[in-house]
Amino acid sequence: MARRDIGTDDPRVRVRPGRGSRPRTKQRPSHADAVLGMVTRIDRGHYRIRLDAPGLTEDSSGDITAMKARELGRGKVVVGDRVAVVGDTSGRSGTLARMVRIKERTTLLRRSAEDGDAAGTERGIVANAEQLVIVTAVADPAPRPRMIDRYLVAAYDAGMEPLIVLTKTDLADAAPLTDLYSPLGVRCLATRLHPRGRETGPSAAGDTQEPAEDGVEAVRRALDGAVSVLVGHSGVGKSTLINAIVPGADRATGHVNEVTGRGRHTSTSLQALALPGGGWVIDTPGVRSFGVSHVSSADVLRGFPDLAAVAEDCPRGCTHEDGVVDCALDTWAGEPAAPEGRRERVSSFRRLLAPSLEAEDPTKP
Repeated sequence: MARRDIGTDDPRVRVRPGRGSRPRTKQRPSHADAVLGMVTRIDRGHYRIRLDAPGLTEDSSGDITAMKARELGRGKVVVGDRVAVVGDTSGRSGTLARMVRIKERTTLLRRSAEDGDAAGTERGIVANAEQLVIVTAVADPAPRPRMIDRYLVAAYDAGMEPLIVLTKTDLADAAPLTDLYSPLGVRCLATRLHPRGRETGPSAAGDTQEPAEDGVEAVRRALDGAVSVLVGHSGVGKSTLINAIVPGADRATGHVNEVTGRGRHTSTSLQALALPGGGWVIDTPGVRSFGVSHVSSADVLRGFPDLAAVAEDCPRGCTHEDGVVDCALDTWAGEPAAPEGRRERVSSFRRLLAPSLEAEDPTKP
């Protein structure tokens, strides 16, 4: 074997042997033994996952805790993500599995920041949900239609079906809100739920005393078998509704400040809860604003197939806003023989465009 040239004949010079190197490869393990599950909660870098095959865990519920593998990079994992995990999937206390893959998402609910250094940036909130359930009180606190509009914009952007659940309908008439959103084709369900220990008052008509859980069964049927996200600003009764729908949920409930008219945050993190009849309800923390500046008019239009077909005749670059020259929606709504309600539907659609074009003021209704 030829002697290595070290650049000197001095015997006192010693050279460390060269370190062997293993060539890097872009090939990643296939993880053929990985099992699938859904992320139900995220807590400081730990991911709670419900496995599809509960028999793989000692806990019959199939819940395990996992960490994200380095090869996933910095991609954001959100509640609702379908993931593949390897390692210890027994679910025993103190054990950690490893999350190695994220399945392709069918939907992604997003919101954008509107102030500070992060203004304009967007982030995912919930993945793979089918319904966005917008919970709003008709009174105590007063409803905020602009906030509801923003949630609708986010639902259409994500490709989710919106559903409005009205709470505390014994305190005020729900008709003004239902009339406002009926031209959009958004389904509205009324409930008269109250936190434990609080009795309902007279009905809106003032002639009968309704039970405290009036309307809950209709909401339960609407959520059964689907993955639904519940959103709403603080104090509208979202946690109370979840406690009535999901046995044993025991979500903390709060109250509305009599001076400010605002609710107190009770839910502090996203939590997916399994429904008895199948499906999931994902509870989100109550918020006072919901940014949708990342959504364009074309994104909103996807939620209205009838208007999208009409808008194909619009000039290139048309934003479909009120007053835009040669917008095909105006021609369609103003046709002499047009069915009743066309103009109202176009007007309602354009109302939804405003939240995505301006910053929200949480003090305005």
